[in-house]
Amino acid sequence: MDFQLTEEQQMLQDTVARLVRDSYGFEQREQFYRSEPGFSREFWQQLGELGLTGVPFAEAHGGFGGSGVDNLLIMTELGRGLCLEPYLQSQIHAGGLLQQLGSVEQRERLLPVLISGELQLAVALEEPQSHYRLHDVQTRAVRVEGGWELSGRKAVVIGGHSAGLLLVSARTGGEARDEQGISLFLVDARASGLSRRVYPTIDGPKACELFLDRVPVGDGDLLGEPGQALAALRYQQGRAIAAQCAEVIGSMEEACRLTLDYLKTRQQFGTPIGKFQALQHRMVDMRTELELATSMAILAACVADEADSEERSRRLAAAKFIIVRAGRFIAEQAIQLHGGIGMTWEYSLAHHAKRLVMIGHQLGDDDHHLEAYAQLLKTA
Repeated sequence: MDFQLTEEQQMLQDTVARLVRDSYGFEQREQFYRSEPGFSREFWQQLGELGLTGVPFAEAHGGFGGSGVDNLLIMTELGRGLCLEPYLQSQIHAGGLLQQLGSVEQRERLLPVLISGELQLAVALEEPQSHYRLHDVQTRAVRVEGGWELSGRKAVVIGGHSAGLLLVSARTGGEARDEQGISLFLVDARASGLSRRVYPTIDGPKACELFLDRVPVGDGDLLGEPGQALAALRYQQGRAIAAQCAEVIGSMEEACRLTLDYLKTRQQFGTPIGKFQALQHRMVDMRTELELATSMAILAACVADEADSEERSRRLAAAKFIIVRAGRFIAEQAIQLHGGIGMTWEYSLAHHAKRLVMIGHQLGDDDHHLEAYAQLLKTA
């Protein structure tokens, strides 16, 4: 396959790569990690000033009109730098839901400040018992005069601690695990009855648990039609999966680079260990997995913005499955080839390895996507 970037796409990639290289060294990342927000607000502002926070949005809304491939270029570089900012959660996932389900008034009110980087969003779709099932929703929205009241609990809301608005799924009808009756609401992070338990995830970014106790939301905070949000949730999760695959590629590329550099410099018996044939073979295996995963990430990016279909879902499930397996393989091999230094906190490889393993448990692990792929084949 001849996959060539356009001149605009090449400029986009170069811009993000230069920004990450100049502003996101590993030592700087450690400072961002230990800060109160858990990421760099200055870096987020730079993303906004360069127009990068507007890439995933349509030109009609003031955005760049970027495609899945444009998202791939950004996320690959953010993954290479182990960036902690919730770009995927806010701009791609939540922003996509707002574009798809939002009314004209909601889009005109929120998209300009989201595109400029002044506002961050977060998606609160998972619950303690849901295990990747978007239709397993026990949070309830009860109709009251002038709006709704939300009660329930949401789990692992990445970026939820810093978001100004939360996109919360809640059941307005039906029983738990019914596919009908799921709605999506815009919830102010400062709303009464809403509390958050913030914690750092194993691989760096901060997340929170949401506790909703009769949280009031107005009629104007409902996204789309009541009880009809599930199709949009699944479609936008597909776009998020494609972007996440690109982030994994960036991290895998950096892990391979660090490992190769180490093999060239670490000496044993008076010679660089990279000259040992057994280690060369393992390095080749890592590069082979990386090349396969890169091809699947490109495929996922190319279908991410296509109309919803079983073929699109199959390709996205296949991409996530292969890339998760490749990421785990590269993480394990890189640590083994490094030895003890590969596990030290002060060395960036250890953080890439953690990211590669843990990202496989977000938006569905490899077993989940393998089962989804098998089910889709049955209906083909």
